Amino acid sequence: MPDDVSPAPNRNGTAAHHHAPPYTSSHIPLAQAPGPAGQPGHQHSAIQPPAAPTPYPAFGGPTASPFPPAPPVPEPARLRVVVADDNPVVRAGLGVLLSGRADIQVVAEAADGREAYEKTLQHRPDVVLLDVRMPGVDGISALPHLVGIAPVLMLTYSRESEIVHEALRLGAGGYLVHGEFTADQLVRAVRDTKDGRANFTATAADALLAHMRLGSSAPRGPLPEGLGSALTTAPVPVHPAPRPLETSESLSQLQPSVGQSSVSGGSVPTPNRQQYKLSSREGEVMDLIASGMSNQQIAATCFISEKTVKNHINRIFTKLHSATRSEAIAHWLGTAPRNPGRQP
Repeated sequence: MPDDVSPAPNRNGTAAHHHAPPYTSSHIPLAQAPGPAGQPGHQHSAIQPPAAPTPYPAFGGPTASPFPPAPPVPEPARLRVVVADDNPVVRAGLGVLLSGRADIQVVAEAADGREAYEKTLQHRPDVVLLDVRMPGVDGISALPHLVGIAPVLMLTYSRESEIVHEALRLGAGGYLVHGEFTADQLVRAVRDTKDGRANFTATAADALLAHMRLGSSAPRGPLPEGLGSALTTAPVPVHPAPRPLETSESLSQLQPSVGQSSVSGGSVPTPNRQQYKLSSREGEVMDLIASGMSNQQIAATCFISEKTVKNHINRIFTKLHSATRSEAIAHWLGTAPRNPGRQP
């Protein structure tokens, strides 16, 4: 240091002296990283730490997840429908309306009863929508053959009391008259029919009640325009195997012969129903049982709950000394074999 240059005084006014460090630094030198022009770069250690181990090596690399993706959720099965109507405009409208719902699909259309049977046998749908008046084989003629394959919902302009009663007697699961329901009500009726719940529009319910109030003793004349005649004159080519009865409480929907058994074997004496001492409501319920209706159909017809229907049936069975529906029907129609050792 030159002699004319004195060290700068410190805070206390004394000169500060610089001393060399007593030892040599042993730190590892830092490499100079280049920085922007005119600026010093960052300093970093010349020795880099070891790389981290690859996570989850057993699952295919650092980007693979240890959990495989869940399989896609399958779409629920759609309710499959066959539409039978001789009017192509009606068929097209029903096809658009029903297939527009996420859970319903129209799988086939038919223009008459025979085609309806063939399409139903081919596609095995969940529900058949069936018109009454169709050329060739009408809906009433095809109905007993169809109900052995799938539930049938009548969808028609025909509103005569005799037709409504005959359709239900032959196993229809409901009866809707065009012009008396909305689109949503139709969709709900289709779903209900698949699940065994009956639906009726106002005219059909009134016609059924009017026919029921006449009593089963009223003579049953021919249906209008010869409906149902194809049951004997135009047989369906192949019959499916009948579905088995589930319980004694569920009578098969295929019941074309129940109401005809008293006329097919010649003259049968009129049964004495007064002996059973049924109430008027029990008599109405028993008439509906004899016509082949299920508990759901009876409840909808009489505007009562299914529990009330079962209570009526239990009392009816007690009074008719019957254990099953078929036995009660036989007593009610007077076709049960006489047993001298047992009270009827």
